[in-house]
Amino acid sequence: MKHSVLLDTSFFIRLLNYNDPLQKNALAYYKYFLENNFIIKISTVSIAEYCVVGSINELPLKDLQIIPFNLDHGVKTGEFAEVIFSENKISSEKLKPRAIIPNDSKLFAQADLDQSITHFVTSDARSLSTYATLKKGSNPKFQMIDIQIPYYRTFGILDL
Repeated sequence: MKHSVLLDTSFFIRLLNYNDPLQKNALAYYKYFLENNFIIKISTVSIAEYCVVGSINELPLKDLQIIPFNLDHGVKTGEFAEVIFSENKISSEKLKPRAIIPNDSKLFAQADLDQSITHFVTSDARSLSTYATLKKGSNPKFQMIDIQIPYYRTFGILDL
């Protein structure tokens, strides 16, 4: 089975902003994924987030497989959000009249349910923290990649 990665909104913000300090790392990861035949995925959730300040035409859609958010993702998101809220000691009273579900929970659910996704790629410290919280009460099937760490270290390639 081919491996695939789910890239989050922060990854694309870094990749497409040539003045961003992490742009070179994002670009190096992107090239590594393409050169090593990873299937590169983006969620419709990330597309929505990106389009708040950017345009869909800026995204490299020709290289990306788009994952629509569906019913199964919604159910898994609820399970993940329950773990995250519980671990963060957020009582059910604070969630009334309705819980606002963080997009991280939605993206994690999509990554978890897609059997080919091995990594979720981000530069967002909050996503990394939320993932660590989720792992305390659940066992997600994917690993996180923080693009602040160069790709060659993440994948055990000799320092370049």
